[in-house]
Amino acid sequence: MKASTKLTALSAAILAAMATTANAAEYEWTFQTSETAGEPQFEMKKAWAENVEQMSQGRISIEILPVNAVVQANQTLQAVQSGILQGHLTDPSYFTGQDPAFGMIGNLVGAWSDPYDFLDYMNNAGGEELYNKLVEPYGVHLIGAAATGLESLPSSRPVRSIDDMKGLKIRAPEGMVYNIFEAAGATPVNLPGSEVYTGLEKGVIDAADYTVFATNQSQGLHDFAPYPLYPGFHSLPMVAVSLNKEIWDGLPDDLKAMLETSVDALAYEMVAELKTRDLEVVREARQDPDIEIIDLPAEERLKFREIARTEWEEWAGRNEITQEFYDSVVAYLENHNLL
Repeated sequence: MKASTKLTALSAAILAAMATTANAAEYEWTFQTSETAGEPQFEMKKAWAENVEQMSQGRISIEILPVNAVVQANQTLQAVQSGILQGHLTDPSYFTGQDPAFGMIGNLVGAWSDPYDFLDYMNNAGGEELYNKLVEPYGVHLIGAAATGLESLPSSRPVRSIDDMKGLKIRAPEGMVYNIFEAAGATPVNLPGSEVYTGLEKGVIDAADYTVFATNQSQGLHDFAPYPLYPGFHSLPMVAVSLNKEIWDGLPDDLKAMLETSVDALAYEMVAELKTRDLEVVREARQDPDIEIIDLPAEERLKFREIARTEWEEWAGRNEITQEFYDSVVAYLENHNLL
């Protein structure tokens, strides 16, 4: 090879190396989710991370890990605070043991009949500000709130009324949802989401407050719980997309704005995509003679909401933030004729 050719090749290699260095991410973060790998919500969260990298032109790189990859689901708050993780995308109800407000804000059971109402409350009526008032003392900042949509309720026993919940062994996470099912006469069992399938298969539980219909069907839950309640009426958990507060405080304003915009996009895309999946899978499931989809009558839904409202009032008195959230969300619901 001629010297000039070698020089040209060397120059090209140096320029390529310089370009690679120039394009290296300024911020590299690891976020843990509350889903197992392969679930639709997990894939949507991975797509969000890819979107962030594109929107930031490579300045931010985020690795998305499944539930329990680094710590257990109820330990990510401390992991983000300490820097073991830089962020998480999870249901705040997992942290009810830290403060009851996490359970109340994370899943105000029986409150929402449409996820878009919940997102409107969080984005435009003070919900996100209240959540940050709660979480920032833990060294964590909420970038934005998302939601999976109304969950269905797979059950091995038909539940056609609230009375049919009596004695029903139902998987429920700790917090308000657990207490409300207990008040409705069910027997809640605190199992992690990763154990719902085996719990139904082995009869440890009869039903599960878990996730949306399409995901339940894809995971085979209806093989053991062929009486799903749909559309959902009980649970609409928040997905808190959060970052270590020290990292957040040190970001330039343009990246803060970009991250907030990216989470807003994730929130609405997640609701729309999961609803579309649900409608498609429900149509298919209705053709299966071994599955009976139960739509709880309106009067029974009202009974459940009244049980839930009694629990809301009890939780409201637990501390300053639970009372503030109760007053805020009830005012929103009343102003929008949702009560």
